[in-house]
Amino acid sequence: MTATVEVSGSYDGRLKRFHGAGALGADGQDEDQDPLFELADGATLKNVILGAPAADGVHCLGSCTLQNVWWEDVGEDAATFKGGSASATYRVLGGGARHADDKVFQHNGAGTVTIGNFQVADFGKLYRSCGNCDTQYERHVVISDVKVTGPGNAIAGINANYGDTATLSGVTINGDGGRDITVCDRFQGNDSGDEPNETGSGPDGTHCRYSTSDVTYS
Repeated sequence: MTATVEVSGSYDGRLKRFHGAGALGADGQDEDQDPLFELADGATLKNVILGAPAADGVHCLGSCTLQNVWWEDVGEDAATFKGGSASATYRVLGGGARHADDKVFQHNGAGTVTIGNFQVADFGKLYRSCGNCDTQYERHVVISDVKVTGPGNAIAGINANYGDTATLSGVTINGDGGRDITVCDRFQGNDSGDEPNETGSGPDGTHCRYSTSDVTYS
């Protein structure tokens, strides 16, 4: 692919593999890369394999559904959620991602991300509420029935000062070093572009919503 595919309605890739070329041929962490797929508000992308290089993966401009989407080698991010409405809903149903140097799912807009029945391996953070975007929002994520294989840094990173929440259940962490992966990190987000400070981790009943029984190690 040498140009971003713009999706409105539903796009079924029938499990074909897509990868970037030309202007979309990067696989690093440079900001402001273009995505392979850009989804309009309410669009669905399903049955797609994103190979390497994957540029900036998928951008959702509003509510979207990513169903059975697989990232073989995450570029900058696997998917970025950008909708500006607090009622926006972004659903990741099935699929998986691996080899993410930093974030898998980047939440820059408002609303709620739901990640269910997903697999992730060799990653930085599975989900991150943007820590230093120019415009900040209250954001929420619900993560359930997710299989995690290290190495990894954290499953969720949220900004407590903006009222973010992460609700987790049915998380299974596999492999050596699994207990080094934090489940939920809290940050002091900002809109100045500065690197946000981490303020805590683990369940607190307010922002990081889960109990130890919601996470198993194998």
